[in-house]
Amino acid sequence: MRRALADTGWDGSRRALVAVYAPAALFSTSQGAVLPVLPLTARAVGAPVAVAALVVALLGIGQVAGALPAGALTARAGERRAMLVAAAVSAAALAGAALAGSVAVLALCVLALGLAAGVWGLARQSYLTAAAPVRLRARALSTLGGVGRIGLFAGPFAGAAGTALLGRAGAYAVAGLVVLAAAVVVLVLPDPAAPAPAAGAAAPARAGALAVLREHARLLSTLGAAALAVQAVRQSRQTVLPLWCEQIGLDATGASLVVGLSGAVDTALFYPAGAVMDRFGRRVAAVPSMLVLGGAHALLPLAHTGTGVALVGALMGLGNGMGAGLVMTLGADAAPPGQRARFLGAWRMVTDTGVAAGPVLVGALAGAATLAVAGGGVAVLALAAAAGLAAWVPRGGGGGGARAPPTPHPAVRGVNRALSGPL
Repeated sequence: MRRALADTGWDGSRRALVAVYAPAALFSTSQGAVLPVLPLTARAVGAPVAVAALVVALLGIGQVAGALPAGALTARAGERRAMLVAAAVSAAALAGAALAGSVAVLALCVLALGLAAGVWGLARQSYLTAAAPVRLRARALSTLGGVGRIGLFAGPFAGAAGTALLGRAGAYAVAGLVVLAAAVVVLVLPDPAAPAPAAGAAAPARAGALAVLREHARLLSTLGAAALAVQAVRQSRQTVLPLWCEQIGLDATGASLVVGLSGAVDTALFYPAGAVMDRFGRRVAAVPSMLVLGGAHALLPLAHTGTGVALVGALMGLGNGMGAGLVMTLGADAAPPGQRARFLGAWRMVTDTGVAAGPVLVGALAGAATLAVAGGGVAVLALAAAAGLAAWVPRGGGGGGARAPPTPHPAVRGVNRALSGPL
């Protein structure tokens, strides 16, 4: 990738890449900075443990609830303005959460943070769907997911620096400053111009969100359902792995190291995963990703030592990383050019439901039986997801038969050439 940047002229490509990806990294860093302190804030304003967990869950609920409105806003106002609105709402919600004196106020602020994150993510995905040609689309979107994961990884460290100076409020202050920095980058470095849809290729751009849902109901109930299962399996990993660490007697430090190793393996694969999808097709990465991740969940009950669970955690990271950017790429492939933002809103509403459902599945199975049974249940769901992906992801090379957008604007080509470099 660095060699490709040098071949195209570092200055121009660097500016384009910064404009596209730096705001996403900053926004994710802002989210990561407050994630560790949200449950502590809820407890501080009088929430019981169960209610504190529900307050944190409002982040995901906000993203699901805001998916369709985010699509409508992005379609009407454009990606750049939608991102600026999301940044403003996020900054206000962070300030409100820092000053909240009751559970109700904090819950509203966390819900607003989730809504803002949904708008931001959809706007960024919508832009890259239009700007990146099919041959580079998976790399563009897996890189977007990768910088987001890096931001979420770095965010808690930035938040910790703030709490060391100002207590819990310091984490919110750091998050607010970082999200404002993201907005500044959006203002100062506008995205390279994306190509317009080909003449005659678009459905009516003003179709309402419900009309888009009806029109694409079959796709959303087949490929969308498979992608929902993918998201549920991925999110389940974030719940079952630390719980299993606790069950076998690892302390907080040991559990953190296991989860951190899993995340490191996962994050390291985002660009290779996109390259594989672009060169060999989405299915080549999608199905093995779910099989490996499901197999790791099935093996988890056999891990009874720190080394064993670390190896299984690394395998989970491998399986998850093999499909980095998959769900966004599948949505981008299916998006009609004239209804891009609204369709992606519907797509994210369906698939993000899996993000909320994964931990619920683990909790329900663990409560009804055992944590080992929960791991087995997730493995079965991963197998079903793999079967659905094998059945409904189009065959073929990069893009899987998706529509090819028109030739990109010259300013976009610097990003494209950078993404097309060697692994």
